[in-house]
Amino acid sequence: MYFSGIILLTALLVVVLRNPIHSALSLLVMFFHVAGLYVTLHAEFLAAVQIIVYAGAILVLYLFVVMLLNVKREEQYSRQGVVALFLGVVLLTEAGLLVVSRGLTVAPPIPEGEGTKIVGNTESIGEVLYSTYLFPFEIASLILLVAMIGAVILTKKGVLESKSSL
Repeated sequence: MYFSGIILLTALLVVVLRNPIHSALSLLVMFFHVAGLYVTLHAEFLAAVQIIVYAGAILVLYLFVVMLLNVKREEQYSRQGVVALFLGVVLLTEAGLLVVSRGLTVAPPIPEGEGTKIVGNTESIGEVLYSTYLFPFEIASLILLVAMIGAVILTKKGVLESKSSL
């Protein structure tokens, strides 16, 4: 209950706060609490990946982009707030209807038999990722590669244009 409450609060702060640095710090707190939630679910590998990849790499990349852009002024979006409020109410209504229709029941645990093999989190994640979800995994890596090449091209274009104007 604690982790979910803090995650919801900090996720809301990420969207609501005007200062991008404060928003990034709220995102960092959210990442750490998501990792804590993974630990309570006995998914220690996912918690470590959450800290290393998201809190370590993604958030630092986000901060570099924010500081590189050096946003000076805040822009006001009057219609965006109304649309966001409408979509938030719709999503909360759908979530409430889902909880009411399915209830808060927990699936019964699978009994361990003689032929049941117990595997760790890392092995089971790797097995599913590289067998069942291999195609979406490769598509995600291709999208990240294209984004990286695009960022390099945009950066080089800006450097070349600034050198040519000198």
